[in-house]
Amino acid sequence: MSQKDMQPLEKKEAQAFRPEETRGLPYYSPHVDIYETENALTIVADMPGVESQNVNIDLKDNVLTLQGRVTPPDTADLSPVYREYREGHFYRQFILSEIVDQDRITAQMSKGVLTVTLPKVEHARPRKIEVKSA
Repeated sequence: MSQKDMQPLEKKEAQAFRPEETRGLPYYSPHVDIYETENALTIVADMPGVESQNVNIDLKDNVLTLQGRVTPPDTADLSPVYREYREGHFYRQFILSEIVDQDRITAQMSKGVLTVTLPKVEHARPRKIEVKSA
């Protein structure tokens, strides 16, 4: 059997194990940039179409969960001719290390961009150690 003959079988097997979807819209993993300064880590997540009241950020057992829900536009009276963009919600998780001061985490949403600031604990910040002569 050639590689070409096996191609359709592989596709069928992959589809057979695909889980059932129970949500109305798909979930996407938002693209993020992570920056580090001496005092904090900053996560910048792209969530187009998400408004600040539809963002949910949870922290449990050192796992930071970002969720953004998109409100689909009302297109009941329109019939799509061509679509490249499909609305969906956003979901992403991060495991935080012990250098993050979890009590001081802040977040801000602006124009579809979520910025989460993760301050570092005091002992994790870099410091200058003075060398004394004996």
